[in-house]
Amino acid sequence: MPSNDSLKTRQDLTVGRKKYAYYSLPAAEEAGLAGISRLPRSMKVLLENLLRNEDGVSVTEDDLKAVAAWIENKGSVEHEIAFRPARVLMQDFTGVPAVVDLAAMRDAMTALGADASKINPLNPVDLVIDHSVMVDNFGTSKAFGQNVEREYERNIERYNFLRWGSSAFANFRVVPPGTGICHQVNLENLAQTVWTLEEGKKTVAYPDTVVGTDSHTTMINGLAVLGWGVGGIEAEAAMLGQPIPMLIPEVIGFKLTGRLPEGATATDLVLTVTQMLRKKGVVGKFVEFFGDALTGLTLEDQATIANMAPEYGATCGFFPVSQATIDFLTATGRDKARVALVEAYAKAQGLWIDENSEDPIFTDTLELDLASVVPSLAGPKRPQDRVELTTAAPEFEGHLTGTFGRPSDAPRYDVEGEKFTVGDGDVVIAAITSCTNTSNPSVLIAAGLVARKANALGLKAKPWVKTSLAPGSQVVTDYLNDAGLSKDLDALGFNLVGYGCTTCIGNSGPLAPSISKSINDNAIVATSVLSGNRNFEGRVNPDVQANYLASPPLVVAYAIAGSMRIDITKDPIGQDKKGKDVFLKDIWPTSQEVADIQRKSVTPAMFAKRYKDVFKGDKHWQAIKIEGGQTYDWDAESTYVQNPPYFEGLSMDPAPVTDIVEGRVLAIFGDSITTDHISPAGSIKSSSPAGAFLINHGVDPLDFNGYGARRGNHQVMMRGTFANIRIRNKITPDIEGGVTKHFPSGDTMSIYDAAMRYQSEGRPLVVFAGKEYGTGSSRDWAAKGTKLLGVRAVIAESYERIHRSNLVGMGVVPLQFKADGWQKLGLTGEEIVTVRGLSDVNIGKLKPRQDLWVELFRPSDGKMARFPVRCRIDNQTELDYFRAGGVMPYVLRNLAGGGATPEAETIAAE
Repeated sequence: MPSNDSLKTRQDLTVGRKKYAYYSLPAAEEAGLAGISRLPRSMKVLLENLLRNEDGVSVTEDDLKAVAAWIENKGSVEHEIAFRPARVLMQDFTGVPAVVDLAAMRDAMTALGADASKINPLNPVDLVIDHSVMVDNFGTSKAFGQNVEREYERNIERYNFLRWGSSAFANFRVVPPGTGICHQVNLENLAQTVWTLEEGKKTVAYPDTVVGTDSHTTMINGLAVLGWGVGGIEAEAAMLGQPIPMLIPEVIGFKLTGRLPEGATATDLVLTVTQMLRKKGVVGKFVEFFGDALTGLTLEDQATIANMAPEYGATCGFFPVSQATIDFLTATGRDKARVALVEAYAKAQGLWIDENSEDPIFTDTLELDLASVVPSLAGPKRPQDRVELTTAAPEFEGHLTGTFGRPSDAPRYDVEGEKFTVGDGDVVIAAITSCTNTSNPSVLIAAGLVARKANALGLKAKPWVKTSLAPGSQVVTDYLNDAGLSKDLDALGFNLVGYGCTTCIGNSGPLAPSISKSINDNAIVATSVLSGNRNFEGRVNPDVQANYLASPPLVVAYAIAGSMRIDITKDPIGQDKKGKDVFLKDIWPTSQEVADIQRKSVTPAMFAKRYKDVFKGDKHWQAIKIEGGQTYDWDAESTYVQNPPYFEGLSMDPAPVTDIVEGRVLAIFGDSITTDHISPAGSIKSSSPAGAFLINHGVDPLDFNGYGARRGNHQVMMRGTFANIRIRNKITPDIEGGVTKHFPSGDTMSIYDAAMRYQSEGRPLVVFAGKEYGTGSSRDWAAKGTKLLGVRAVIAESYERIHRSNLVGMGVVPLQFKADGWQKLGLTGEEIVTVRGLSDVNIGKLKPRQDLWVELFRPSDGKMARFPVRCRIDNQTELDYFRAGGVMPYVLRNLAGGGATPEAETIAAE
């Protein structure tokens, strides 16, 4: 359904021989939205979205005026708008449970006597299977094939389900395993920068926008596609036609000047940017890049910076359309007519940037001279903790004795059956992995050249290092092969292990048993060096405590050096064939060497060939027989995919929301609890509640797979919630892991077991936390698991944007301390908690961000306490979701009762 277009902005744009309709921003300015030509370009994309979707209900003239007023208030005035992305992107870890929920909603529609086919994505959805491959095999030419075979063995139940989904749901496509990382496939093929839609006899052109179930969806902002990560819960709502409510953001302008110096890489640049923006404080804000340095950055460099927006805390890191955009679209084989449209549309709308462009108005700005960037790492636990390469070794020594509490002179230890020893600081994993860098030919070619020079001198990776290469797309293999660099990487053990998110998400696979045993028996602080974007504690591998992010060429160098305790800027990293010391400078390529190979070996033909049949898949995928019809035939014996309980007993009228009365405290956490801590992630231990469940269902521990692969089974996932091996619950301060005490018994047990006992007693639960609760990846199970454990509320000092929204989407209320945090309350975990005022939502009295009071009673001493909190249900849409029991019941009832939500009708008509 076309926009109301109250400002009469709809015009025609002729490109070549084709005419497009579009909603003109210059026309909107002439019609009264004064000054919008000075808006940041990311804000212009939001404004166009509102102009095109103006319906007088979800988008009104007041919304348009509020965006125009940004020129004066720069985002300081809170105003909520309804954002409708052009499409949704998923990866399989977060995508499978979303599709499971859609299948369950179809069953629920049938139970309500409604039409199940109404549960269907109304926005285009692409799901890329990229998170399931693990580095079981490495260091040989057979590793890739062996890992693919193992991947299908582990995940065939999930893949059967996704094959069904790709045929059962309209507007839903699946990119099969072994193709690439979702963000790189998106960058190289799916994204168009300018999207089009057939509307009657007209083709409407508008900015390509996207939300994704992976927080690194932000990578696509490097291609001038506005997008960010959302939880699976929000993504499901977007798929089903619900707009995404958001506050008009502040936009921080990041000015880039100068040129990178010799020896510095795009990875060094992004680690510097991440550190600067974390220090600046940009959580919940847009960041938009500008400045003369943009003309010297490649599109891949821009994508590298945009990728790590979650690490620097921003909603997105946006790069405007420029000549680099056009060059990249052309180089990756996009349709010529589409490339021409992108340039013409961007220039017509004021979205284009070049050396003559006037700088926009920003909320605030900061600046970086690229010439000041130096080789860097980030670690050992957070991506924003940048350390210059020249000081990495001494800083590690400080962490060793401080952070990890190890003596500096601990001995090296024997490895059973081997002729080498291992000790603190040894690099046991060196992985070229993750979307951050594998989209960028410059750093991958540089890694290949480091390997080539090292091989020529006779250098080898240390025998305790697990090496791997997991490119983001098959095109990477093509240009490395063309340049002859694959064989150089192979010679150092960096053989292809798979196309997917491996080490960066914890799919590093096991270390050699003898090495693992030596590390654990002797409490060795082992390290990993990976070209990723996440290095949170306990994420990469359970045997590795210290994790460092680095550029691909540095990953190769550290595999050769074998230790973080070696200063590779001064100390030799190895000896050549004659026993002579070799230094990093001896094997480091020049930028000209890298550029020469990139110019010759990366060709448009490679992209055209690889993406011609991107949805076809290999022989394994094609062999999967599609079974089932409109609804899914659930297998009661499956330990991977089960019908979740969210809709059990669902009626058309939601049950009234009650206050939390005499609730119990399930856990008390400190600051920076990430979704990696909350959500089930990584390996499943036999001794864990999830492991016990699987064993009880006949699964051998060797076949446990990771939590990520089992996200379609709520029984496994709820048992793994708050079960991270590194999480610390202040109720049991001396025990690391997902443990708590049950009160009033005082029994110590797993958080899952305590939650189940409290449920049997009819006790609602609350969780207390400190600052930045829920940072990290957009994990929907961090909210779903919390809900299924019986948690009614989380009370924290501050929240990460996506996780707060996901809690509301599951019907869990996020409350925020207005003054001091839980530390000043002297909590022990025995307290009885009451929160009143939540039931006011039933009669429309609970307002967004309303203040409430929490009452505490401590039975041991009879003391009472009362403190104010802000209810972080931030807008009316979220209140509606909360009243309904969550976003899925809300959408389901609307579809069952009215045929379709107003939003769905609008999208369907378009």
